[in-house]
Amino acid sequence: MAGRGIGAGGTDGGSGASRLTAAFMTATLVGAVLAVAPSAAAGPRVGQRVPSGPEGGQEVVVTGRASGPPTVDPAALRFVHRTLRVGQAAEVGLLPEYVDRLRADAEAYLTPTPDHPDHPTYAGAVVLAAKDGVIVRHEAVGTAVRYEAVGPPPGREGIELPAARQIPMRPDTIFDLASISKLFTTVVALQLAERGRIDLDAPVVRYLPEFAAGGKSAVTVRMLLTHTAGLPAFLPLWSTYPTREERIAAALATPFAAGASPGGQYIYSDLGLIALGVLVERVAGRPLDELVASQITRPLGMSDTGYNPSPALRHRIAATEYQPYAGRGMVWGEVHDENAWALGGVAGHAGVFSTAGDLAVFCQMLLNGGEYGGVRILREETVRAMLVNYNAALESSYPESDRGLGLELNKHWYMAGLASPVGFGHTGFTGTSLVVDPLSRTFLIVLTNRVHPDRNWGSNNVARRALARDLAYAMPVRPLGGGTAWRADDRDGARLTLTAPLRRPAGRATIASFHLWYDTEPRYDTLRFEASADGGASWAPVEVTLSGAGHHWTADGELTGYGGRRWWHVLATVPAGTTHLRWSYTTDGSSQGRGVYVDHLLVLGLGGLYFHGEGADASRFVATGWSRSDR
Repeated sequence: MAGRGIGAGGTDGGSGASRLTAAFMTATLVGAVLAVAPSAAAGPRVGQRVPSGPEGGQEVVVTGRASGPPTVDPAALRFVHRTLRVGQAAEVGLLPEYVDRLRADAEAYLTPTPDHPDHPTYAGAVVLAAKDGVIVRHEAVGTAVRYEAVGPPPGREGIELPAARQIPMRPDTIFDLASISKLFTTVVALQLAERGRIDLDAPVVRYLPEFAAGGKSAVTVRMLLTHTAGLPAFLPLWSTYPTREERIAAALATPFAAGASPGGQYIYSDLGLIALGVLVERVAGRPLDELVASQITRPLGMSDTGYNPSPALRHRIAATEYQPYAGRGMVWGEVHDENAWALGGVAGHAGVFSTAGDLAVFCQMLLNGGEYGGVRILREETVRAMLVNYNAALESSYPESDRGLGLELNKHWYMAGLASPVGFGHTGFTGTSLVVDPLSRTFLIVLTNRVHPDRNWGSNNVARRALARDLAYAMPVRPLGGGTAWRADDRDGARLTLTAPLRRPAGRATIASFHLWYDTEPRYDTLRFEASADGGASWAPVEVTLSGAGHHWTADGELTGYGGRRWWHVLATVPAGTTHLRWSYTTDGSSQGRGVYVDHLLVLGLGGLYFHGEGADASRFVATGWSRSDR
């Protein structure tokens, strides 16, 4: 419906002359509304960069169509080279009170919580947050080593070490990164691609002929990176095959998952990254751990990052899981993943250990466009290519499939309000995660030992979201005219409404004008603009037209997903007879974006003024789950 006029469908029919008259009156009213309401419509051209507020907290890159919902093209991102330093939140436009919440919220999950009631979410955590190259928070909470075993089912209670043998968490604690290791394998593969040693669109069998087993000859290297190769998610190589060589051979010979085909589905697969690890070793003629050290960690000065950490570092390493079934006891100082362990601690999918401080350098390198401290790890065009969603065509069937090259994109289930079409990151099974937001030049690292002592104690996604939400809220959304705007409360599994009762039923050619800022979890959290003609007993969506930043587009009354991180000026033709207007924000059971804000409602028609949200009608709003906010 993009591009339709404001007055489309807004008259009651009749002769051509009457329709022209109504259209003229509607245009006149639109002009009147724009004259009296502060406008977000005037804005930059497509491709222009826009500071989002007086603090300069975010830089919004407006890309995509001049007509249609906003999007972000990685090609339009600007990389600013920065070297990390420690500083204060206010230096980079962050609200200190939200940055201060990071420690409090990390500590809250050291004990059972309403959203994780049966056990603590983790024994300990390290959190690091940075913006514009400034580390604004680097905190350690809890214990790195607390338990020595796990009791029998069904309780599976943790058996604690004596207090004198427990080891507190510290900012430089070393963690088993689990699947974040995949990013190091990815970078090595892309470096080889830059040098012409690997073609991402070539079949894997060009480099690994034995990969053809199981009919996989058409699988490309890119499919391994985007998890669309059709391989199974996991096989217990560690317990099925007796030697490393047999385990590697089995991983490469594994046939497709049932019903899968090359590029036809999204299946997050450890086996695909095991194959990629073998591929880069074969092409480079060197082991993966040597490649990661010589091509990434050593040049970047990441001295605490690598595979198979020295026993001398054990006192700094966070313990993971009690694994008596593998004959390992409490795993501490060795890789947690059973397959990586059985492959000698070095594999494409797992095995890397690191600290929050080292990972901060890795994240900043990517934010810088592949360079850090004068050392180039990847070309800028390669980093941009990593942020393209190659799985967009699969989204309708696989909603969680958004993937760049090795990177996860736009994952609200752990990125929360830091997510965007180019927001990237990765998680690790042991409780680790990193989130990088190129639009605000911000990143968040959360390292936990959530599997200590037992993976069955549950996920730490609730904590990941809470901490990402803190950092996202530290970047304020300021109303255009100052003061406060209406903001939907942060609630999961809710329907939150903000209702404006009109002074009298709307007549013909009535226009509603308001400002809107929205950023929600796509598809799952939706905002509807609705009208009622029976005092609120029933509601129908109202078509809206949004203008700003070179865009002018129309929606059917429902909005979801990325809103450009900017204010929009919205106009809507109000159906004759309308008594109430409202915004209804519906959220699913978990995960949200940055939120929804509404401001400066004005309803005006030939019959006069029906509602003035900043004037005489300011106190007449009926808010259920909405609050006034200046941020």
